[in-house]
Amino acid sequence: MASDITYHDGPAFSRIQDNSPADEEQPARQPPGPTRSQSEYERIGGRAGSSFIQTLIHLLKGNIGTGLLGLPLAVKNAGLVMGPLSLLVLGIVAIHCMRLLVKCSHHLSGKLGKPFLNYGEAVEYGMDNVSFLSRHSKFGRHMVNLFLIITQLGFCCVYFVFLSDNIRQVVEAANGTSWDCHSNDTTVMVPTFDSKIYMLIFLPFVILLVFTRSLRVLAPFSSIANLAMAGSLVLIYYYSITNISLPINLPAVGQPRDYPLFFGTAIFAFEGIGVVLPLENKMQHPEKFNKVLYMGMGVVTFLYISLGTIGYMCFGQDIRGSITLNLPNCWWYQIVKLLYSFGIFITYALQFYVPAEILVPLAVSRVSERFRLAVDLLIRVALVLFTCALAILIPELDLVISLVGSISSSALALILPPMLQIMTFHNEGMPCWVVLKNVFISLLGFVGFVAGTYISIVEIINRNKERAAGLHLQVM
Repeated sequence: MASDITYHDGPAFSRIQDNSPADEEQPARQPPGPTRSQSEYERIGGRAGSSFIQTLIHLLKGNIGTGLLGLPLAVKNAGLVMGPLSLLVLGIVAIHCMRLLVKCSHHLSGKLGKPFLNYGEAVEYGMDNVSFLSRHSKFGRHMVNLFLIITQLGFCCVYFVFLSDNIRQVVEAANGTSWDCHSNDTTVMVPTFDSKIYMLIFLPFVILLVFTRSLRVLAPFSSIANLAMAGSLVLIYYYSITNISLPINLPAVGQPRDYPLFFGTAIFAFEGIGVVLPLENKMQHPEKFNKVLYMGMGVVTFLYISLGTIGYMCFGQDIRGSITLNLPNCWWYQIVKLLYSFGIFITYALQFYVPAEILVPLAVSRVSERFRLAVDLLIRVALVLFTCALAILIPELDLVISLVGSISSSALALILPPMLQIMTFHNEGMPCWVVLKNVFISLLGFVGFVAGTYISIVEIINRNKERAAGLHLQVM
């Protein structure tokens, strides 16, 4: 459930700040240097911002999306005991890395006399703080922006697959759908188009959606989408809890080969590290952000563990890439699929905003004024076509989620924040155990990055071969 607060790095974020005279004059009154205590969250040129509750809601919305629906399958890949325990550990590490990012950004912004830093700027100035890395500091900012682009476009690919799979299931069961929700066999499925055809059907509507360049226009639809997705989650929980069959005979530990798939899906779900700095920067009382972070991410981690565990216990080995695909084909749960699909459709435009606002200004700045609108729209169309093409090439929801999580989410959420703390505080008496801890977390993220990416790609290739073999047999 994303919101406009998620549009954080790149050129767009600078437009959000309040360029008041106080903001412009403050750096002159506060020369560069570590003049602020790190425990004192003083906002330079103070300005009105979000309240505690508003910030908490934004944090929740920034972390709850399609990744949550894929966690029951992730728990299956890790095992009924190992899965929840791993989610708990990963949640604790992810929250810790979010805290490190805020701490480093606050330290560097105070040292430089800047009101705030976004993720890319924090990495850039952190590298500036290390002599042999300072020449390549701009590469750090570009690298963060690249991972943000990969992550957000990856989300958009997932949304195409999610929409096609869920709407296709609703359409195939529409002729015989009833109000009987006690069995998954209440209807006779009538095959329709392939899911790839559904993606192409959605394509022109998605293109029209991303032509909306103002988030204010989307805000009412975003609020409705968030309510629809929240209501859908309540019904998903209700069905899963009330349909657990006893006794439960599921493996406590999954196959080692499948664990990297768990990692990719789980780290994809912890997608909200990019919203952390904007939220802290926009709070009325940023000294309270730690409470928001721990409270909000505590709720998020509980939802992840509970739905992942309950969903796997309910559907067992039959669990699919999104738990919505396991719901019975009765009208109550068909409505759930439609409501969540509507929420995902609107969220596509919100997630798309990040790569568009990074890439579009770079392109339009190189053309004359009369061609800027055309170039802007052309790039938007090209990016949507790119995400649709990738979704058509890899129409496997669980593997797309795992691949995106392994490639980019692991870098943003696990690898970079610990390294940023080392770069920021390396010359200020950092204890050895802190360095070792940070290196361990980054190595954990890197191993997950390599293993998760490799296994996801291998599984994608294998499934494509199986699908091709199946089509060949049908032709024969």
